[in-house]
Amino acid sequence: MKEPLDIQFISDVMCPWCVVGLGNLNQALEQLNDTVNATVTFQPFELNPNMPAEGQNLTEHITEKYGISKAQSEQNRAMIQARGKELDFDFNFTDESRIRNSFDAHRLLHWAGLEGKQAELKAALFKAHFSHNQNINDYSTLAHLAASVNLDPAAAKGILENGHFAEEVREQEALWQQNGISSVPTVIINNKYAISGGQPADVFKNAIEEILDAQKQA
Repeated sequence: MKEPLDIQFISDVMCPWCVVGLGNLNQALEQLNDTVNATVTFQPFELNPNMPAEGQNLTEHITEKYGISKAQSEQNRAMIQARGKELDFDFNFTDESRIRNSFDAHRLLHWAGLEGKQAELKAALFKAHFSHNQNINDYSTLAHLAASVNLDPAAAKGILENGHFAEEVREQEALWQQNGISSVPTVIINNKYAISGGQPADVFKNAIEEILDAQKQA
């Protein structure tokens, strides 16, 4: 019989390492498919909660926030692109790439979770932002992405325009911060074990196997 596995994936749709981490986690779960029955829920985290609606140029933002040079920023992006390529994910960084405010995307993801389409919408948001440089703070864009995963675009737009799920997202964000989460991605397994960062698939796989062994012995 497969072991049940509850996974909370805490992340921001603006976070490239969250793309890498999710891709590798999914690979690990595929390798463990015969032994585990995993349920993955996406939890909100904002790397830049005070980001204005118009966003900020990516290079400008990274050099300001982390105090690094443009060359160092480009070096980091090249590394992320290489990790993405291993997962068949295209990080299309350009001089015009922007960091966006992600709060509304998190509200839509909350709704998608209620509709059973959270994983699909998460993937669509990552691709829209990182591969196609779309503005995922724009309601029309978000409604279109909702439609692309078979969610009702009119309902999506209504949720966004009427501020629905804002309180729920704020509460979830506060909960994880109160529990010591300060960086993403962070993966919480069975509400007890945490794995931080965009780890390789074998790290996730080994950690899950160790957790299952520990639970059997408990």
